[in-house]
Formats: sequence, structure tokens, C-alpha cells
Amino acid sequence: MGFFTYAVTGVGFILIGFWESFSSLNLTRNLNPTPSSSLSTQIKSTSISKTKENPFSSSPSFIFVSIFSLLIFLNSVVSIFDAFSSNDRVGSMLQLQVLSLALLFLLYSALGLLNNKKGSYFWPDSVLELVLLLAFVEEFLLYYLQRKDTSGIENRYFDLLCVPIAICVVSTMLELRSKRSAYSKLGRGIGLILQGTWFVQMGFSFDTNLMVHGCSLHEKSRGNYTIKCKGHTEYHRGRAIATLQFNCHLALLVLLVVGMLSFMGKRNGVGVPGDGLRYMPLGAEMQQMDNNVGNFTLDSDDDLDDGIKEEDDLGKEKAAIVELGVNGHGSHV
Repeated sequence: MGFFTYAVTGVGFILIGFWESFSSLNLTRNLNPTPSSSLSTQIKSTSISKTKENPFSSSPSFIFVSIFSLLIFLNSVVSIFDAFSSNDRVGSMLQLQVLSLALLFLLYSALGLLNNKKGSYFWPDSVLELVLLLAFVEEFLLYYLQRKDTSGIENRYFDLLCVPIAICVVSTMLELRSKRSAYSKLGRGIGLILQGTWFVQMGFSFDTNLMVHGCSLHEKSRGNYTIKCKGHTEYHRGRAIATLQFNCHLALLVLLVVGMLSFMGKRNGVGVPGDGLRYMPLGAEMQQMDNNVGNFTLDSDDDLDDGIKEEDDLGKEKAAIVELGVNGHGSHV
């Protein structure tokens, strides 16, 4: 297929994944308004969220998905003609599966554009999500069952590609169950980003000098290829390097997601108010303690004894006055 095809496919998935991730964070902000926001602002955001529950379902996003699906469709058509000219039946069958996959994504974007154009929901969101779920399931089966050469290094890359596709499948299923869940959209965005980075990695590993030492690419047609190595040691090293590369992609994605969530959480105030501990500067706390030190007194035991003696003397004086009044029959008027 070539490095350029893999790079364009990967960049497309990365852009779509970033768009959906940021949209899910904006949806979380609308669902969890901060208490400092006014009542009119909350009512306005609530009305907007009711009229458009899915921020990802906007016309620009559907247009981008349709263009991306159309590019995949055209690339599959070119690969099919190349397979026919090379008399490669396996390559033509594989590209027919890719062609149907591109048509499903194109159908999803077309239905979304139709709903946004008319201004009312002719197709429920569950129908759109069901079409998207079928597309992800077909993509998963395409790469999970693709075994042109059982010993090829590319099979290891395809198996690892099934991991982000499975994340997209599970996230879409969760979104079918709870339509307003922002976390399912965020999970699907992360899966799309990981798909994109792994497609770019496959482009580098298959069609550049970064291929595993001792292995080479063998093409029967544009869409039917395999990576063969000299011996068992090279095969083992190639699969191990693929696993290590995927772990690096996962680590970078985790760092990216944590940084993105921290930035967006600080900017948009994502989260439930009152759950965290209030931050108090250390200088203010020490200043408050210094102010309280001036008003603090410590009574000694001697002071307590003197107070008790004074109270006893006062009690004795009162008793003497009462006794004197009784013996003297009181004062005479």
C-alpha cells in the first residue's frame, strides 16, 4: 500500500479521535456546570444540550468523516484494479472487504449530514451509532481474520491493531446503552487516536528503512503483501519489536490523555464541585496561627489555687454576714 497511504490513514484517524475526545470533554462541562455559573447560563447550556446531545454529531465532523471514507474507498478501488492486473484473487477479495468498510463509514456520515441539514432527527441517534458499531465490528474482523501468510510479521501488527478497534467497539456499545455518556465518547476517541498512531507506525515498519533487520517486504499486488524474514531468530525479533513499539504507543497515549484531561479540566472546570480538598496557601495558614498566638494565655497551677482560695474567702464572708443578721434580729427601720 505504501507509506503515504498508511500515513494519511493514520493522520485521519488521529484527527477524528482528537475531535471526539475534545467534544466529549465539552459535553462533560455542559452536564456538570460549576456553581459559580449563573442560572441563565445553566438554562442556556441545558437547552443547547437538549437540542444537540452529541457535540461530535456536527456538520464539519460528518463532512470530514465522509471525505476520509471517500479517500479509503478510492484507494480500495485502485488496489482492486491493481490486483486484477496482477491476477491476484486474494488481493482483490481483501480490498472488497475494505471497500465495504469504507461504505459503512460513508453511510454513517451521510445519515448524520442528512439529520443536520433538515434540522430535525429523521434518523435516531441509535441508528447512527448502530451503523458505526457495524463498521467497527467489520474492521475488527478484517484485521483479526486476515492471515495471508501465517508466518508474516505483519500479522503481529494486525493483531495489535485489534486492541484499539476493540476499544472503539466497546465504547460504541456503551454509547448505545447510555446516549449521554461522555466517557464512552472519550473512550472511542482514545481508541481512534491509538488506531491512527499505529497505522503510522505500520507505515514506517513496512515501507521504510526502519523495518526489522533481516526482513523484507514481498508484494503480490498493491493490497496483498507479506513481510518475510531469513530465519526463526529474525521472526522472533520482529514480533518482539512490534510488541515493544505498541507498548511505547500506549505509554505515549496515556501521557497525552492525562495531560489533555488536566488542561481541559482546569480550563472548563470539569468535575463535581466540592469533591476535592480546598487548597489553602501555607503562608496564610501560618499568618493565622501567628495572630492567634498573641491572644493565647496559659494559666498555671498557682493561678488556679489563688482563684480557689479567693472563692472560699468570699463564701466565708457571706456566711458570717448572714449569721450576724440572724443573731442581731436584722436591722431596725
